[in-house]
Amino acid sequence: MLNHFLRWSRRLMLATLWAAAFSWHASHAQTATPAAQGDDLYVSAQRWVNDMLSQQRSELPLRMEVVVGQLDRRLTLAPCAHVEPYLPPNVRLWGKTRLGLRCVQGAVKWNVFLPITVKAMGPAWVIKGQVAPGTTLQASDAMAMEVDWAEGNAAIVANQSAWVGKAATRLLSTGQALRQDMVKAPQVFQTGAQVRVVAVGPGFKIAARAQALSAGVLGQNAMVRMENGQVITGTVSDERTVRVVL
Repeated sequence: MLNHFLRWSRRLMLATLWAAAFSWHASHAQTATPAAQGDDLYVSAQRWVNDMLSQQRSELPLRMEVVVGQLDRRLTLAPCAHVEPYLPPNVRLWGKTRLGLRCVQGAVKWNVFLPITVKAMGPAWVIKGQVAPGTTLQASDAMAMEVDWAEGNAAIVANQSAWVGKAATRLLSTGQALRQDMVKAPQVFQTGAQVRVVAVGPGFKIAARAQALSAGVLGQNAMVRMENGQVITGTVSDERTVRVVL
């Protein structure tokens, strides 16, 4: 009877110890998750990014917005009294990016990266219909709207004069904001074309005929051969004219 009681007591003690250990492990695992840091972790990150953006001076008419993502919930982070946000090397606060978070005051030091999105809302020109590649853009092809400048890699073409008269580099569709890689200066003549060369100098202006040795792109340089065989370079000013400043 006594042996039976001792065996029963040992089983009860082991069960109690096992339950206590399980309870301790569960409570500590809970405090070690990112959520255990509380919303303060994300609030601090948001505040830090907002402060950094407010310190950046820009002449562009942009309204900055910050969207803070979530850490991977599979991470287990030890409790930390002070978390320091920082910007990793070669990372900028623009578009989809990341913010470093490191524990600088805690029993266990850790370092993680928090995904964030920095939007730069500002005026732009948005395509109204479909534009085929190579088509010369007209003022009626786009309308002014507010877009996220940071959504794409190429810079926004903000001024209407910078894209009207330019050629589409690819198919453009409704809703696309015009960016620098979407337009280019149109080609106005081909290699071998007969062109007019206008040479301008102090107090004089001379015009002569020449043959194009390269394709003529509006606003860019082109090589031409004069009637005497001389090869010169000038700027394409229109579909038949190369301007040379002497």
